[in-house]
Amino acid sequence: MQHIEFQLNSEYVELNQLLKMVGLCDSGGAGKALVAEGVVSVDGLLELRKTAKIRAGSVVTLGDVQISVVASV
Repeated sequence: MQHIEFQLNSEYVELNQLLKMVGLCDSGGAGKALVAEGVVSVDGLLELRKTAKIRAGSVVTLGDVQISVVASV
């Protein structure tokens, strides 16, 4: 499994934007499509809200890629 650590510079990031920012898709629209397909989970639970607010401490999983969201220092 591939691990990515994402530094969060604000209170939250929308799920579709997070997928774009870490390079798992080319655009926010493509991120929304991935979420709609039911292949993205947040903290181990299937997430179907395309613009779900992802906060520091969350773990997002897409296939064999795991994104740990951490607060920037």
